[in-house]
Amino acid sequence: MPILIPVPMPRQHFNIATPNHHNLVILLVLTLLSFPTCFANNEVATLVSWLHISPSLPHSSFLNWNPLDPNPCNWSHITCSDQKLVTQITIQSIELALPFPSNLSSLKSLEKLVISGANLTGTIPLDIGLSTSLTSIDVSANSLVGTITTSIGELQNLQDLILNSNQLTGKIPVEIGNCTNLRNLILFDNQLSGDVPIELGKLSNLEAIRAGGNRDVTGKIPDELGNCQNLKVIGLAATKISGSLPASLGKLGKLQTLSVYTTMLLGEIPPDLGNCSELVDLYLYENSLSGSLPPELGNLQKLEKMLLWQNDFLGPIPDEIGNCRSLKIVDLSLNSLSGSIPESFGNLSKLEELMVSNNNISGFIPPVLSNATALVQLQLDTNQIRGTIPVELGTLRGLSVFFAWENKLEGSIPSALGGCTSLQAMDLSHNLLTGRIPSSLFRLQNLTKLLLISNDISGSIPPEIGNCRSLIRLRLVSNRISGEIPKEIGFLKSLSFLDLSLNHFVGSVPDEIGNCTELQMLNLSNNSFGGSLPLSLSSLTKLQVLDVSDNKFQGQIPGSLGHLSSLNRLILSRNALSGPIPSSLGRCWNLQLLDLSSNSFSGTIPGELFEIEGLNIALNLSWNALTGVIPPQISALTKLSTLDLSHNRLGGDLMALSGLENLVSLNISYNNFTGYLPDNKFFRQLSSAELAGNRGLCSSGHDSCFLSYLGGLRPQNSSDSNRSMRLKWAIALLSVVAVAMAVVGVVAVFRVQKVNGDETDSEMGGGNSFLWKFTPFQKLNFSVEQILRCLVEANVIGKGCSGIVYRAELDTGEVVAVKKLWPTTTAARYNEEYGYMMKITEKSDVYSYGIVVLEVLTGKQPIDPTIPEGLHIVDWVKLRKGATDVLDSSLRARPESEINEMMQTLGVALLCVNPSPDDRPTMKDVEAMLDEIRHEREEFVKVDLLLKANGEQDDEKSANSGGPSKKMEGLYLGSNNTSFSASSLLYSSSSNAKVAFK
Repeated sequence: MPILIPVPMPRQHFNIATPNHHNLVILLVLTLLSFPTCFANNEVATLVSWLHISPSLPHSSFLNWNPLDPNPCNWSHITCSDQKLVTQITIQSIELALPFPSNLSSLKSLEKLVISGANLTGTIPLDIGLSTSLTSIDVSANSLVGTITTSIGELQNLQDLILNSNQLTGKIPVEIGNCTNLRNLILFDNQLSGDVPIELGKLSNLEAIRAGGNRDVTGKIPDELGNCQNLKVIGLAATKISGSLPASLGKLGKLQTLSVYTTMLLGEIPPDLGNCSELVDLYLYENSLSGSLPPELGNLQKLEKMLLWQNDFLGPIPDEIGNCRSLKIVDLSLNSLSGSIPESFGNLSKLEELMVSNNNISGFIPPVLSNATALVQLQLDTNQIRGTIPVELGTLRGLSVFFAWENKLEGSIPSALGGCTSLQAMDLSHNLLTGRIPSSLFRLQNLTKLLLISNDISGSIPPEIGNCRSLIRLRLVSNRISGEIPKEIGFLKSLSFLDLSLNHFVGSVPDEIGNCTELQMLNLSNNSFGGSLPLSLSSLTKLQVLDVSDNKFQGQIPGSLGHLSSLNRLILSRNALSGPIPSSLGRCWNLQLLDLSSNSFSGTIPGELFEIEGLNIALNLSWNALTGVIPPQISALTKLSTLDLSHNRLGGDLMALSGLENLVSLNISYNNFTGYLPDNKFFRQLSSAELAGNRGLCSSGHDSCFLSYLGGLRPQNSSDSNRSMRLKWAIALLSVVAVAMAVVGVVAVFRVQKVNGDETDSEMGGGNSFLWKFTPFQKLNFSVEQILRCLVEANVIGKGCSGIVYRAELDTGEVVAVKKLWPTTTAARYNEEYGYMMKITEKSDVYSYGIVVLEVLTGKQPIDPTIPEGLHIVDWVKLRKGATDVLDSSLRARPESEINEMMQTLGVALLCVNPSPDDRPTMKDVEAMLDEIRHEREEFVKVDLLLKANGEQDDEKSANSGGPSKKMEGLYLGSNNTSFSASSLLYSSSSNAKVAFK
C-alpha cells in the first residue's frame, strides 16, 4: 500500500514574478514537499527522503527524481533490474554534503552502492549489514568519520569494500574475515589504527588489500596473508607496520604489487620473494631493511620497478638482477651497498632509470651499460667509483640525467657525451677530472644544467657555449679554467645561474653578458678578471647576487648598476676600483649586503645608500680612501647588523651611529674620528681594536669617554680639588671592597652551580650558555634582549632530541617559539641513539652551530612543543608559513661556508613543511638536496662568520697585508635565496622516487 512520509520543506527564495524552467521545478518541489506525500513504493520513499535531508536544493542531475513516479528506475544515477527493483546507485564527483544513506535494507535487490567524491558525511550505519545483496560498496573520497562497523562482516556476497580517503578511525574489524567472497579491500588514507587482522588470511578470493596511509596501523604483516592465493596487490605503505617481511609471501604466485614503503620494516628480504613470478612492482623504500639483497630476486622476470632506497642493505648488488629483463626502474640509493655495478645490467634493454647514489660502490662504470639503450636517468653520485667515464655512454641518446658527482673519477670528460642528445642535466662535481670541457657538450640542445665543481679541469670555455641556448645553470667552480669568457655567452637567454669562481680566468667581462637577461646569480670571484665593469650589467634586471670580488677590475662603478632593483647582494671587494661611490646605488631597494671593501674609492659616503631599507646584513666600505663625515641618514638603517668603515679617512663624531640598535659588529678603526662615544650598551662592549687608530676619539673605554659623562662635569675651583681628590680615594677604596665582594660572590655562585651543574649543563649547554652573540640573517622587528629575557625555565614548553623550545612574548604582543639547540657534545649522544637522524646531519654538523629558530605564530594557534626525535629533518628546525628568523647563540667562530650551507638547508626545510603533503620532498629528495648544498660551499669560501675576541691581532694582520677586516667576510651568504637553491635542487632527485601507491 502507499506510504505516507512527511518531508520537511526547505526554506528557499526565488522570484515568482519572472518564471522560468528552473523556478517551475522549484515550485513543483516545494508543492510536493509542503505536505505529507504519498510515495509509490518503499524504494522511492527511501531515496527521496535521503536526498532531501539537506536544506539546500539538490544537484541539477537529481531533478528527475520525482516522488510521484511509480519506481525510481528512470532516475539518474539509478539502475534497476527487470523486476523494476533498484540494483545500483552510482553517484560520483557530485557535491552532496549528505550523510551515509540509512534504511538501505529497504532496497532488497541493491547490489552496488557507489557514492564517491561526494562529500558524504557522518558514519557508516550499523544497518548496512542488513543489505545482504550488496556485492560492492564504494564510498571513497568523502568525509566519513567513525569506525568501520562490524556488521559489514554479515555481507557474505560482498566483493568490493572501498572506503579509502575518508576520516575513518578505529581498528580494521576482524569480522571482515567473514566476507568470504571479498576480492578488494581498499582502506588507504584514513586514520585507522591497530594491527592488520590475521583473519584476512581466510579470504581465499582476496585480490587486493590496500591499507596504506593510515599512520597508526601497527604490528607485523600477518603470515596468514600467504594463504590468500589470489592476492595480487599488497599496499601497506606509510604506516607503522614493523617486523620483517614474512617468508609466506613467497607463496603468492599471483602477486603483482608489493608496496610497503615508509614503514618500520626490519630484517632481510626473504629469498622466498623470488617465487612471486608475477611480481611487477616492488616498493620497499624508506624502511630499515638490512642484510644482502637475495640473488633470488633475479628470478622475477616480470619485475619492472625495484625501489629499495633508504634502507640498510649491505654487500654487493647481485649479478642475478641483470636477469630481470623487464626492469625499467632500479633505485638502490641511500644504502650501504658495496662492490661494483654488475655488468649484467647491460642486459636490461628496457631499463630507464638506474639510481645507486649514496652507497659504497667502487670499481668502474661498466661500459656495457651503453647496451641499456632505454636509459633516461643514470645516478651514480656519492660513491667510490673510480676510473674514467666510458666513451660508450655517448650512445645513450635517450639519457636525460647523468649524475656521478662525489666519486673518484679521473681522466677527461669524453667528447662522445655530446651524442647524448636528450641530456638535460649532468653533474660530475667533486671528482678528479682533468682536461678541457668538450665543445661537443654545448651542442646539446636540451642541456639545462651543467655542474663540474671541484675538479682539475683546465683550458678555456669553448665558444660553442653559445649554441647551448637551453642552459640554465652553469657551475664551473674551483677548477683551473683559464682564458676569457667567450662573447658567445650572450646567446644564453635562459641562463639564470652562472658561477665561474675560483678559477684562472683573465681579461675583461664581455659586454654580451648583458644579453643574459634571466640571470639571477653571477659569481666571478677569485679570478684575474680585469678592465672595467661592463655597463651592460645594468641590463640584468633579475640579478639577485653579483659577486666579482678578488679580481683586478679597475675604473669606476657604473652608475647604471642602480637599475638592478632585484639585487640583494653586491660584492665588489678586493679589486682596484676607484672614484666616488655612485649615489645611484641607493636605488637598489632590495640590497641586503653591500661590500665595496679593499678598493680605492674616494670622496664622501653618499647619503642615498642609507635610503635602502633592506640593507640589514652588512655594509662594508673598509680599506678605501673615503673622506668626510658619516652622513646622518645612516640612522635610518635600524636593522643593519654589521658595519665596517675601517681604514679610511673619515672624520667627525660618531653620534649618527647611536640609533643603529641592531648592530652586532662595528669596526671604525684607523680613521680620523673625534669626540666621544655614544652611550649605549653596544658601544660599551666594543673592543679597543675596533676603535683603534682614531687619535681624536676618546676610546679608552672608561666612563669619561661616553657622552653621558659630560652631563656631570662642571668647572672646579681650587677649593674643590682637595675634596675631589678625597672623593677619588674613597671611590678607589670602595672599588677594592666591591671587587673583593664580587670574588666572594662568584665563588659562592660557582659552588651552587657545582651542586646542580650536571643538570644545568646538560640542558643549557655548559656554564657559558648565558653568553650570546646575536647575528640576524633577516629583517627583524625585535631586539635580542626581548628574546633572551624569555629564555627561562618557566617558559619551557618542550624538549626534543636537538634542544629546548621556549615560549617568548615580544613587546609587540607577538608570541614566538624559540628553539635552542643542544651543544655539540650533547647532540653527539643523540646522534648515536638515532642513527637515522645522523644520516641527515652528519655531513653538515648542524647541531654544532648553536642555532635558535623562531617560529612566529598567528592567531590563537598553540605552540607545538613536540619535536620528532630522530625521524625527520624538521627535528632541528620547525618551520611554518610564518616568518622565520635565526639567532646564533654560539661564541665560536664558524666558517661562512657552513653558515651558507645552513641557510640553504633552511630553504630545504621550508619545502619539507609544504602545506600540501604531496608536494613535500621525500627523504631521498632531502638527501639529494643536502648533498648538492655541500657543492654550493665553494662559491662563497670567505673565511669565518665572526672571529673570536682576538680582533686586534686580525686587524694588525690586515693592516700589514692591505686587506679588509675578515669579520665582514663571513656574512656573505651568497645564494641562500630558495629561488635558485632549495627549490631548484629538487631537480636532482629521481622523478620516480616518490610512488603514491598505498
